[in-house]
Amino acid sequence: MAGLLARSRHTEWTMGEQHPTIAGMSPGEHQRGTLVIATAQAAATKGLVAKLGFAAGQVVQEFGYDQDVDDDFRLAIEGVCGSELEEEDYGDVADAVVLWWREDDGDLVDALVDGLTNLAEGGFIVLLTPKAGRVGHVDASDIQEATLTAGLHSSGSTNAAGEWNGSRLVAPKTDRR
Repeated sequence: MAGLLARSRHTEWTMGEQHPTIAGMSPGEHQRGTLVIATAQAAATKGLVAKLGFAAGQVVQEFGYDQDVDDDFRLAIEGVCGSELEEEDYGDVADAVVLWWREDDGDLVDALVDGLTNLAEGGFIVLLTPKAGRVGHVDASDIQEATLTAGLHSSGSTNAAGEWNGSRLVAPKTDRR
């Protein structure tokens, strides 16, 4: 075959004098052998995820996953942390928890306490609820009451994703002597 495509360890694409394409994309649009599609929205979401406190090497457990979650937000967390989100039945220590919550999901206090079960000391919960006017919206007063009842407090809130508001929840710091 004329002009075989070769890839080095550093993902440099060569092919005689021709410029190879994969699925119609030029080699400059590839990084480490994986097609990279960057958009301003994806970059903004990744920045937001970092501002919420997610960092490389963290283990993040996810609760409340359903078909309505924001996949871009989930992928941004995975991208920053470097691993997939752990499922609800994960049995080891997690550095952070992502909790997708809708009005009809049950008792928010119970869900927050479940999120605390595997949470490492100094860890945090990001509670994601549908925005006002969306199906499943949770009143701010209900979130505040459940947060306090679960022994947590809010350390910030944000417009987390297209249809979701986010609240970063932490346990109060204790004095250790």
